[in-house]
Amino acid sequence: MKLSGRLVLASHNRGKVREIQELLAPFGLDVVSAGELGLPEPEETEDTFIGNAVLKAEAAMRASGLPALADDSGLAVDALGGAPGIYSARWAGESKDFAAAMARVHREMGAGAVTSARFVSALAVAAPGEETRVFEGIVEGDVTWPPRGDKGFGYDPMFVPKGETRTFGEMTHEEKLPMTHRARAFEQLVAALR
Repeated sequence: MKLSGRLVLASHNRGKVREIQELLAPFGLDVVSAGELGLPEPEETEDTFIGNAVLKAEAAMRASGLPALADDSGLAVDALGGAPGIYSARWAGESKDFAAAMARVHREMGAGAVTSARFVSALAVAAPGEETRVFEGIVEGDVTWPPRGDKGFGYDPMFVPKGETRTFGEMTHEEKLPMTHRARAFEQLVAALR
């Protein structure tokens, strides 16, 4: 797989776009988001992170005629049987209210204030005339209540990665980025690009 020139990031999520643009910076790609291009967000109809990443990457590639990269990611909480999982963004509703989504995780966990969980990131790269490639990264940790920190985005303020005492929401962007699920998926993508 060889990527050069312009690449569409199949996302409208500004936090996710920022992380991915930084991870791709060393490759000298002209990265533009689907949101910037006014591309529609396809309905996520698959039942796995990988399935939804492929769906989004291929839709952005078809709509733009350019190579596209998509990430489908979320929080999987053991006490909730892996929920919210692929529905992580949907738990935040139309308004993307992640404070409400975190409260729902806590409420549905019941009495347990801390439980094991993981962030999962599936990346899909679709390029015209090539087979779509997929990569998956996982970071293990615990969810905690109440949420702590005002950095990051999504469920970051309630997720403590293994080996750490702070939530992703308490870490600076520079501290958090190398240990994320997205960075781990990108390690695999980078290996494939080399």
